[in-house]
Amino acid sequence: MGVVRGVILDESVLLTEGEDKNGFILRPEAESLILTLSLSKTHIGISYEADYPDDKVSVLQRIASLYSIDCFILNDSTNHVMPAWSINTDGGIVYLVSNKKEFLPKLSSYKWLLVVLNDGDESSYYTTDALRIQNLVEFPLTICQLNKSSMGTNAATVGYLMKPSRMEDFAKRDAFPLCPTENGLMFVPLTPMLPLSTQLKDVDIVLHKATDEILSIEDDKITFKENIQELQGYLELHQDLCVIDPLKNIYPLLDRLKIQQILLGLEELNREGSNLIRGAHFLRVNNFEGFNFETGLAEARLSLPCIVKPQVACGVSDAHKMAIIFRVDDFKNVGVPLPAVIQEYVDHSSTLYKFYVLGEKIFHAVKKSIPNADVLKKSSNGNELKPLEFDSLKSLPTGDFSVTSRESIDNKLITDAANWLRRRLQLTIFGFDVVIQEGTRDHVIVDVNYLPSFKEVPDDISIPAFWEAIRSKFDLRLSK
Repeated sequence: MGVVRGVILDESVLLTEGEDKNGFILRPEAESLILTLSLSKTHIGISYEADYPDDKVSVLQRIASLYSIDCFILNDSTNHVMPAWSINTDGGIVYLVSNKKEFLPKLSSYKWLLVVLNDGDESSYYTTDALRIQNLVEFPLTICQLNKSSMGTNAATVGYLMKPSRMEDFAKRDAFPLCPTENGLMFVPLTPMLPLSTQLKDVDIVLHKATDEILSIEDDKITFKENIQELQGYLELHQDLCVIDPLKNIYPLLDRLKIQQILLGLEELNREGSNLIRGAHFLRVNNFEGFNFETGLAEARLSLPCIVKPQVACGVSDAHKMAIIFRVDDFKNVGVPLPAVIQEYVDHSSTLYKFYVLGEKIFHAVKKSIPNADVLKKSSNGNELKPLEFDSLKSLPTGDFSVTSRESIDNKLITDAANWLRRRLQLTIFGFDVVIQEGTRDHVIVDVNYLPSFKEVPDDISIPAFWEAIRSKFDLRLSK
């Protein structure tokens, strides 16, 4: 039948009685399915019979309006929508219907592939031309299986596992299509409503954002949420499955101390007569009480002001609670969780360069950042020595300033650093932040993160590069 280009949802798989038994609502699993199909840019229709009750029709029409999808009467020649579906030649049409649908035999006259939801009843009409599923949440993976069968060896199914808000963020940018991309990738969400092991059997590549799924990090022991724990267990038994990226490869990015130590290796890229690339100077502190900061800062090549960050870089609620310290005495009262990393504060003209590594390709965006230390002091509520505490995910201390950087980025140096980091970290998709130090023009990497959103790069450029990075990793693994 070719690649699936459209899906018609029969009313029989969509509605259920409301709590008061006086009305009808969209069943939860159907709502999740429609959202997945909509975000994957699948052409969707909703069909119902001519004698369907008006109250139910109004619910279906409301759903169709909400998601901007077609809604029509099956076999109604007066409806202009129905013929458009019946003569669609852009690809295959799948009709999803309940096993209990009375006119199921009549549907076989259409050139659609029937997928029948058993809905707890195995004894209803059966046709060998129909596929059967036990649960609505199986349907997206069924579409991938159909596409894979049609496309042959070039197709690959990517199962993605991440928190709903991040899934939606990527999907709204057309990053997760069910319909195959030009390089043969199909994206399907891995749902908690089915055993993960069952879904992974039909997946070629796993894409995850495990850094969002952490319960705790204590004594270098990472405890992930149940879904990632289940993924860990599966991967231990199926080491041939392609993962973007292996969990062990992202562990250094969870620890600011380990990242700082890795960045020390950038020294091998530096050449006499050119700009320097380096990480920020740093110092680890287990306890703010009794520590000799004056000696410790000097030995670590640090001078005030400094920025204090939790050693745990992500995944827990206070991982982004930070402070800029202007006086040694204020370290003792700072509210940053311990252990902490004291990091060099680099004057950088309020300009941050965000770099994104997508496989072999590197992109960057320029963003406004924290101002120089002298500006921070003046904006510190009249007290130039008051510590500035903030959550880096919510807001940065900016004050009143307007500064345009006079420094330009050394693209060759950053490209060399990006390639060095890719080899060192063995990651497919990651990002890092760079500032240019005023005066010295040192290029200082101040943060590294896994699977960033790369929203600052236009979607028509970044999304194809995203797909290419995934496909290249998969093809390389197959070749080995």
